Amino acid sequence: MALTAEDLSAGLARAFARVGLGALSCAPQRLTGGAVMESWRFEAGGEPFVLRRAPSLAFMEGRPYGHAVEAALIEAARAKGVTAPEVVAVLEEGDGLGSGFVMRALPGTADPKVILACDDPDGVLRQAARDLARIHRLWQADVPEGVPVMDYRAAIADLKAQFMEAGGDRPIIALGLRWLEDNCPPQVEPVLNHGDYRMGNLLVEGSRLTGVLDWEIAHFGDRHEDLAFGCMAVWRFARYDRPALGLGSIEDYIAAYEAEAGVRLDPARFRFWTIYRTVWWALGCLKMAAQWRSGADRMLERVVISRRTSEQELDLLLLLEEDAPEEEKARPVVLNDWTFQSAGEASDAEMAVAVSEWLATLKDKLTGHDRFQLAVARNALGIVARSVELGAHASDALGSEALLSGRVSLATDGVLSELRRTAFEKLRADVPKYPALAAARTLWKIED
Repeated sequence: MALTAEDLSAGLARAFARVGLGALSCAPQRLTGGAVMESWRFEAGGEPFVLRRAPSLAFMEGRPYGHAVEAALIEAARAKGVTAPEVVAVLEEGDGLGSGFVMRALPGTADPKVILACDDPDGVLRQAARDLARIHRLWQADVPEGVPVMDYRAAIADLKAQFMEAGGDRPIIALGLRWLEDNCPPQVEPVLNHGDYRMGNLLVEGSRLTGVLDWEIAHFGDRHEDLAFGCMAVWRFARYDRPALGLGSIEDYIAAYEAEAGVRLDPARFRFWTIYRTVWWALGCLKMAAQWRSGADRMLERVVISRRTSEQELDLLLLLEEDAPEEEKARPVVLNDWTFQSAGEASDAEMAVAVSEWLATLKDKLTGHDRFQLAVARNALGIVARSVELGAHASDALGSEALLSGRVSLATDGVLSELRRTAFEKLRADVPKYPALAAARTLWKIED
């Protein structure tokens, strides 16, 4: 539900009175970012706090647990020495704010651009490995009821169901699902997984880790999953050359983790979970559009993130093609030479560019979340303009079915080359500055 600043202040005042904390001394300000939940910063009794809430109650439907369990989980992690925020209040129905909880604000920033430019990235990487090992020491008896235990095969089946619900027409995702089914490892003794342990959910001040955020998808499962997720290309941001959280090498990350956890990791499991979570996030991006269409959350950022599916398709293909025959890897990739140009009235692409240019004139008139949303809007218009110009987006249900069933594979003549072409063309329309695109251009020897 959309709330005004007055609604938020009144609801927070009710929640703080209930738990015996001071009166609000600063109105809530919406924080930028947050692809799933809203975050609002405010002050009470001279101290800074952060409200974390769902955009609507409908948005919480189907989740394995709610904010009360998440809050208790965070407190359990704090008790084990994890650098996590202190939860001071869980929202109740009478507060009138929906679902969420309030935490004491921690120092530092979650901005990857700032963190990845810090003086000691290797030190931050070691601290991240330390805290992840501490999280993995929590057992089911340490946390509240409701935190699920992952069944690998059931999880793959769920991804497959999501894929079919979204149209089942993305060949690279189909290829990834088939690979997961064929390579699923046996279950191991589960540990608590944070589930979203990556750059963007870590707070850092200088070169010191100050907080681990966003515990909403924590679950019990294979420790390799948490480690692999943070090493996906998408979470390296501008530092594609530093695969572990954008901070350093995977070898150093694993060595620091093994030293803290007292275990040895399995490279094959690490690769499996890297591929699994790449498929998982590709489908997560696709679901953003469905959430927007349903009305559960009409935030502009949802539709833009849905187009980031193409990032994961390219990353997934780069992972999967390691298994392809050498002769298929050597096939050239030939891009389409068609682009739309108009010599008459303005094209759809030109209309999108014109609106984007006008929006840019409003930048200095906006602040906070509105300014962030302006950037998202201009990004959306850029996607529209490039897609019209390049004609890059197309679905392929038949090709997807053939890959998902195993009737064709990366060993089939020309399949890898065609998948490379479509992945490259889609991504250069959707997110042309994505670092992996340049890496793929070099690896695949693509020339425009």
